[in-house]
Amino acid sequence: MRVIGLGTQDSLDQAISFTADNGLETPLMTWDPGFDSWIYYGVNSQPTAILVDPAGNPLAGWRGAFDLDEVLRLASEL
Repeated sequence: MRVIGLGTQDSLDQAISFTADNGLETPLMTWDPGFDSWIYYGVNSQPTAILVDPAGNPLAGWRGAFDLDEVLRLASEL
């Protein structure tokens, strides 16, 4: 399982600072200033979490707070 942080708003420097300031340990952080990912996955608010399969197909999604145990359970079923 791989966790990828996806930044789209503000700037890349602000996203890097946000992850550092909040102690977030994301193995990979990518940047999408054009919001293409939001369009592809139908994201319209933050925070949003999306569980995708290895091919990038969405399996489940959450807007706002989400239950980490539920995410991990679903991810372990992949």
